[in-house]
Amino acid sequence: MAKPLFRLQKFLRRTQFLLFFLTAAYLMTGSLLLLQRARVALAPGPRAPGPLQALPVAAVALGVGLLDSRALRTPRVSDLLLDVDVLRRPPPRPPPGLRWPQRSRSPELRQLRRRWFHRFLNDPQGPPAAGPEDPRPAARSQGVYIGCFRDAGQERTLKGVVFYDLRKMTVAHCQDACAERSYVYAGLEAGAECYCGNRLPATRVGLDECNQECKGEKGTACGAVGRLSVYRVEDLQPGSRKRRTATYRGCFRVPDNVTHAFPDSLLQTNMTLETCSGFCSQKEFPLAILRSWECYCAYPTPQFNLREAVDSSRCAQRLADYCEVYQTPVQDTRCTDRRFLPTKSKVFVALSSFPGAGNTWARHLIEHATGFYTGSYYFDGTLYNKGFKGEKDHWRSRRTICVKTHESGRREIEMFDSAILLIRNPYRSLVAEFNRKCAGHLGYAPDRNWKSKEWPDFVNSYASWWSSHVLDWLKYGKRLLVVHYEELRRSLVPTLREMVAFLNVSVSEERLLCVENNKEGSFRRRGRRPHDPEPFTPEMKDLINGYIRTVDQALRDHNWAGLPREYVPR
Repeated sequence: MAKPLFRLQKFLRRTQFLLFFLTAAYLMTGSLLLLQRARVALAPGPRAPGPLQALPVAAVALGVGLLDSRALRTPRVSDLLLDVDVLRRPPPRPPPGLRWPQRSRSPELRQLRRRWFHRFLNDPQGPPAAGPEDPRPAARSQGVYIGCFRDAGQERTLKGVVFYDLRKMTVAHCQDACAERSYVYAGLEAGAECYCGNRLPATRVGLDECNQECKGEKGTACGAVGRLSVYRVEDLQPGSRKRRTATYRGCFRVPDNVTHAFPDSLLQTNMTLETCSGFCSQKEFPLAILRSWECYCAYPTPQFNLREAVDSSRCAQRLADYCEVYQTPVQDTRCTDRRFLPTKSKVFVALSSFPGAGNTWARHLIEHATGFYTGSYYFDGTLYNKGFKGEKDHWRSRRTICVKTHESGRREIEMFDSAILLIRNPYRSLVAEFNRKCAGHLGYAPDRNWKSKEWPDFVNSYASWWSSHVLDWLKYGKRLLVVHYEELRRSLVPTLREMVAFLNVSVSEERLLCVENNKEGSFRRRGRRPHDPEPFTPEMKDLINGYIRTVDQALRDHNWAGLPREYVPR
């Protein structure tokens, strides 16, 4: 019995010694590291000015990554002789309006704060105060800060391009978007909203009223509620210049009343397209018109609606009765103002479609035609950032003109009083939805996704959903307007006029022409498709064609015209 007790005592003594040794080593190592991190006396020379040759421990303890490679070598005894006064010295106070950066678990935030702190060290006096007559360059941006202005609501001056970003809005991001479309001014509001234009707002206010920072960039002025921080865009990124070119719309006959149809003009010898487009862009006109050596700026109107193009050779001959029309990079701003309904809607309207059927594009058209936001059964931050402000609103609020939904089933359908049912060719819908699932709203799925088992499994499950979605809405929908995506593409204004009338909103012909001029919106996929246009096997086609025939017959049974002939199998 004594022998096991002796062994136990011997083991415990060894364990105590080992724990004591490890604790002492840990404390010694920690002390050396603390002293090493506190030793910030820099070698004299041109690398650092006088005020930066020694920093207190409190400044280093913020974790802003100021140590250079020399601080990683093995410490010497002389390095450990630290001035006690340095440790006792209170930390310096930051300049007015600036805060010491705090530690964060996010690598992106830590990197951003490191850059901020290094800029502060290079300018220890802090940024100068900006006055109305003393514009200052915007930090990490392209433009010059003009000042703080009152936002005029529905009559705002900066309304060319509008988008939001609740988390990552920066001055440079907003300016790039405005510069791409030839706008001179970029205005930021409430820290997350971006507006563009070529004319300054009318009412300037004090700089202290723009007291919100950008959501994605600390230390920058990003307006406030009802206040715009306006920056002048001076230079363009190399990739942004491509969008400044005008787009050829065709050759047209000059209208009878030129002065009424073309509100502004520029006459000079050797007129070029670049000069004319730049002049009309500065005036915020979407159309630049060349007639011999004359330049005119205009909007699409009922008298000049760009629907009766003639042979381009007539314009090439410089005949006086014909003109060349180009689309400028700026937007047609007559239909860009949108708002929530002033009172709650008494009719709860759905905008229903199968995923990939163009619901987002239809929302863009409806919002610009009616001037009211559309809502959504889902919350998509990407769509909100692109200007669909109704995404953030609760879908039952009834403050939107209609509500996007992909749902089917009796309960989900009968809660709506009426619905616009948007139907698209299932082949195109399946491809569009597969691209969105694999690469987002604007991307294309890579080849590996199309060649894997993921694609056939997707078709087998989603093709039946395309059919059941239409059948359920035909069966349970209380009041329907069936709209075919292909017909909306082909005859946009007549079809959109019918949709707006269904929503019980009256709009002018000029507004509908404005929508037609801005019809593409911000969610058109660009670039080369990485797969064949028809990635469907014969078995997939047989399956889909069966669903097409079923839906076509169901539409006819409910007294609707059948599906468009272009994709109904024969």
